Amino acid sequence: MTTEPKWITEARKEIGVSEHTAVGSAAVDQMWIDSKLRGLVGTARETPWCAGFVNACLERAGIRSTRSDSSRSYLAFGDELKEPVYGCIVTFSRTGGGHVGFVVGKTESGNLMVLGGNQSDAVNIKAFKTDRVTGYRWPSGVPLDTRPLPVGNADLSVKES
Repeated sequence: MTTEPKWITEARKEIGVSEHTAVGSAAVDQMWIDSKLRGLVGTARETPWCAGFVNACLERAGIRSTRSDSSRSYLAFGDELKEPVYGCIVTFSRTGGGHVGFVVGKTESGNLMVLGGNQSDAVNIKAFKTDRVTGYRWPSGVPLDTRPLPVGNADLSVKES
């Protein structure tokens, strides 16, 4: 695959959205609408929205998401991967729940760089340790992106741990 996966292009458009601004709250509401979860509109500060972000990016790219507000719903999505690839969905364990986002690189120390929503209450790229990974997934029927993971820098996620 030579072009960026469409869902990553959609995800990058949301970088900087924060639930703590009126514009950001409206953007999170639109993610719930695009996720077919209109009942969660207006709950950005109360409901974890990492799955809503992943759902919305996939739906906007023409791929049916899990249409669930649970990050763990992605453990059964699409095709399982043994190793991360650029653009894949990654799920994590964490105290009190889980987390989901898109792999967009790795750090020199081997942490995954994850483009996700509700990472410190915003859309951004954070580094996550691989020992928390519960799965890597790829949309069924979409050619796998085989580019090497780019190496870069990102702050280590601390709020989603």
